Amino acid sequence: MMAATVRLSSKGQIVIPKDVRDSLHWGVGVELILVTTEHGVMLQTKPKQQRRLPANSLRGFLQHTGAPVSTETLCRPVEYTNDRF
Repeated sequence: MMAATVRLSSKGQIVIPKDVRDSLHWGVGVELILVTTEHGVMLQTKPKQQRRLPANSLRGFLQHTGAPVSTETLCRPVEYTNDRF
């Protein structure tokens, strides 16, 4: 864990020292979240938003390694023998 002393400017700004930024891999444009705690404040990197993928991008996601299953078998109605639900 690293510690550094910084000074608040008249505009309410601080400079995060380069060695701290480098150790956290914070480059230009990184977005941070400032969280207040009972002991002060905490800085966290803002999580990257997951982009939504189209459904067709899932093609081939599940791989079947066994013997081929016929279309007739796949289309057969399901018989429920256990009515627990």
